[in-house]
Amino acid sequence: MRVAIAGAGAVGRSIAGELLENGHEVLLIDKAPTAISVERVPQAEWLLADACEITSLDEAALQRCNVVIAATGDDKVNLVVSLLAKTEYGVPRVVARVNNPKNEWLFNESWGVDVAVSTPRLMSALVEEAVSVGDLVRLLRFSHGDANLVELTLPEESALAGTQVGDVEWPQDTSLVTIIRGTRVLTPSRDDSLEPGDELLFVAAQAREQQLEDLLSVRRDIG
Repeated sequence: MRVAIAGAGAVGRSIAGELLENGHEVLLIDKAPTAISVERVPQAEWLLADACEITSLDEAALQRCNVVIAATGDDKVNLVVSLLAKTEYGVPRVVARVNNPKNEWLFNESWGVDVAVSTPRLMSALVEEAVSVGDLVRLLRFSHGDANLVELTLPEESALAGTQVGDVEWPQDTSLVTIIRGTRVLTPSRDDSLEPGDELLFVAAQAREQQLEDLLSVRRDIG
């Protein structure tokens, strides 16, 4: 897979290093000469250019990329790069870094963004996830379809504790994608049971999040 990363700062270089280790082809783009540190990520291609300029993106052959990551420290730049990547070059997957959570609402399909990653929000979510049981925590927002990756740790008092996955009437527009049980990562099947302490990861429409939380967290009266 070929990936272009706009922004060769600490974030961009770290992403590049991870992708290269996983066998992907990476191009780092930055307009600041001081950011071009080939020796730090020698396996990557480097381009000294302004990623907001069409001529620069032509030189980068962005149309050959499977993914573009807008990872600069400037939200305006990340939005422009995302829009150009999607509309001018038809890049299938565009991921954008959100630096200021107040700008998060802009990072959607209108600006060509498939996935928006807000570092402050993600850090906050991970803190919440570590201390919250029975509360739905939003980990990641997907622009297309208004869907989110959400997590809930099943509490002891949940009505669904001990219930098989296939017997649960899940809310519409939600999908249980992973069960984390201790050190194990389980791909849910209909016969798997839900156990107290399970970390459940869902892709869910935002409008269904409260319904999902109510279903998992509340022990309903019987009779």
